[in-house]
Amino acid sequence: MDETLLQQGFTPQSLSSTQYYELDENGFTILENIITPAWLDRLRQAFEELVEQEGEKAGVEAGQMKGVRRLADLVNKGEVFDAVYLQPALLTAVLHIFQRPFKLSSLNGHDPLPNDGLQPLHSDNGQPTTPEGPFCIVNSMWMLDDFTIDNGATRIIPGSHRKLGKIDDYIEDRMIDHPEQIHLQGSAGSVAVFNGSIWHGSYINRSGRLRRTLHCAFSARELDQQTNQREYLRPETAERLSPLARYILDVD
Repeated sequence: MDETLLQQGFTPQSLSSTQYYELDENGFTILENIITPAWLDRLRQAFEELVEQEGEKAGVEAGQMKGVRRLADLVNKGEVFDAVYLQPALLTAVLHIFQRPFKLSSLNGHDPLPNDGLQPLHSDNGQPTTPEGPFCIVNSMWMLDDFTIDNGATRIIPGSHRKLGKIDDYIEDRMIDHPEQIHLQGSAGSVAVFNGSIWHGSYINRSGRLRRTLHCAFSARELDQQTNQREYLRPETAERLSPLARYILDVD
């Protein structure tokens, strides 16, 4: 548990027994209807405006990817993103997986281009030392568009977060389809939350339609962030942060 998180104003939001089970056994769950229609419109607009404004430099803070429209450091790029890393159901799921203090690691944007976007199966932080953890990374995908197999919905291997050793010990070719993979499909406005140790990867966008998402990742508090929030924090961002936001970002 994280007593400081509670002291800074966080109120846990109970998930369903099915969602807790899915997080534990499968390594992921989907939170439906998290993004209201009005907020969804604003997030989509901000995504497109930033891609246009930043041009070839879009995503450089966290690393660009071939075949993907990328954005990074979204904490500092608009008030519209503030509620993403503070969403109560998301934080409840994150705390359930970690069972200890955590912080935001990064908040990025991702949109695979038509006929592109395939990633090798991978985990975000390697495999745990025991099947029960402790786990070090939790990621979430905020679906700004419908996630379908045709437009590249992320593939994931249920239960693989509990496997020990390296992924290459189990899979010879991580680019090809895996017999146990499923796709994180959902309607726009949903949020998929998954254990960072699970095997997953973006899929091919065969539809030509947009598949925009926000990747909101958290790390155990003792680890380094992907985006050092203290280093990147802008004065105008700092002015609007609540005590809870400052704690989640680890900027004090």
